[in-house]
Amino acid sequence: MATAGQQQGQGAKRKPVFTKVDQLKPGTSGHTLVVKVVNSNTVVQKGRAASSHLGHTRVAECLVGDDTASVVFTARNEQVDLLKPGATVILRNAKIDMFKGCMRLAVDKWGRIEVAEPANFGVKEDNNLSMVEYELVNVGEE
Repeated sequence: MATAGQQQGQGAKRKPVFTKVDQLKPGTSGHTLVVKVVNSNTVVQKGRAASSHLGHTRVAECLVGDDTASVVFTARNEQVDLLKPGATVILRNAKIDMFKGCMRLAVDKWGRIEVAEPANFGVKEDNNLSMVEYELVNVGEE
C-alpha cells in the first residue's frame, strides 16, 4: 500500500511559479523566468584555462530582462545560440551566481532554456540588478 506522499509525487508535475527579474536575490536558485534578450556579448575566457576534456568553450554575457528589471545572464556553449538579441526565452531552474560582487543569472545542467513566443513587454533596462554591488558580510561569533 502506497503512502499519501508516494501517490502525490508520481506523475504529478508541479506548475512552475514564474519569478519576475526584480525578485532575484544573491545566492538563490530554482527560478523560472520569461525574459527578453536585449544584447549579447561574447567574452573571452581569461585567467584559468578551461578543462582540457571540455573542448571548445563559448561564454557570452547577455543582458536579459522583463518589465520589472534587467540582469546579466551568463550563457555557455549552445546556450549562446539561443540567446540572440530580441529573442524571448523561458529560463527554467535558473540560479544566481556572484561575479565580482554582482549578480549574474545562469542555467546549469540541471536547468533548461526554451525559446518562447515573442513577449509583449519592454525590458526595464534602467533597473539593471547586475550593476548593484553586494558585499559579503560574515556574521561571526563575538
